[in-house]
Amino acid sequence: MQKKAVRVGDCVLDGKHIYIQSMLNTRSDDIAGSVAQAKALEQAGCEILRAAIPDKEALKLIPAIKEAVKIPLVADIHFDYRLALEAVAAGIDKIRINPGNIGGMDRVRQVVAACQSKQIPIRIGVNSGSLEKDLLAKYGAPTAEALVESAMRHVKMLEDCDFTDIVISMKSSTVSTMIDAYRLAAQQCAYPLHLGVTEAGTAHMGLIKSAIGIGALLHDGIGATIRVSLTDDPIQEITAAKDILKCMGLRGGPELVACPTCGRTRIDLVQTAKEVEAALANVDKDIKVAVMGCVVNGPGEAREADIGIAGGDGCAVLFKKGEVLRKIPESEIVTELMKEIEKF
Repeated sequence: MQKKAVRVGDCVLDGKHIYIQSMLNTRSDDIAGSVAQAKALEQAGCEILRAAIPDKEALKLIPAIKEAVKIPLVADIHFDYRLALEAVAAGIDKIRINPGNIGGMDRVRQVVAACQSKQIPIRIGVNSGSLEKDLLAKYGAPTAEALVESAMRHVKMLEDCDFTDIVISMKSSTVSTMIDAYRLAAQQCAYPLHLGVTEAGTAHMGLIKSAIGIGALLHDGIGATIRVSLTDDPIQEITAAKDILKCMGLRGGPELVACPTCGRTRIDLVQTAKEVEAALANVDKDIKVAVMGCVVNGPGEAREADIGIAGGDGCAVLFKKGEVLRKIPESEIVTELMKEIEKF
């Protein structure tokens, strides 16, 4: 099925580049705080930013944030179609709604007409916690099939208004349901899909759930944008999203491989690996770095990496492109390794 491309600001959602998205978690009436967080998220690598617009007061966020950052801004709107109309007038780049909860088709048509006039796309956001009652009765639970039927129902509402600049999300807090829903939707429509596990949890479990769900779908070639939803500072969402994309081979930057250690290890590899990981956070080179505990797997992994070390007894051997450079004392491992990385 030929994928449809949808433009959000300067971002083209066609699946060729997977965009990282996040959402402000500052109060919607805190303009200064929201602007500061928007700037921080953009600097961290956020490429599309969403903000809740629960009332007319929150509309002030749109011009303030648009003036402060260059990335597209999405208005998250529920129930009140007039907020969508005013968000369009205020210069928003995208609207996120459920067409079914903003009133009758006359209101949907008004929102569509406003978006069409400024070429603003609409994301249909379906969540397992807010499915229509008839679909819950039909399927008995918020199943993948129920999520997709809800999404397609909303898609038809927009298509009946001759509107096709549509992005779809079908999020569930159950990872397997989320995966099944997106796979099913990818078979039924060509619209860009925004991937995410909703209410995934805190930084620890939320990252695990998101990596499984988002990663599985990216491996299938599904998805145009992603959000790692964490009950934490949204900057952590950006870091996690970048790491997921890196693991899937969809983003560049340094990759660290490190062994889990065993009884043969004679250096403090755990601490060394943590220090190397922290140092690599400021490196933007596409390199693979190996930090291995001993000679059993160390030389092999180090040869496959661009650069790496294999631990000895209070020392390590430094490898570069499979060639031994020198032996270094344990206390100088990180320093010497980073010196060699700077030469790439």
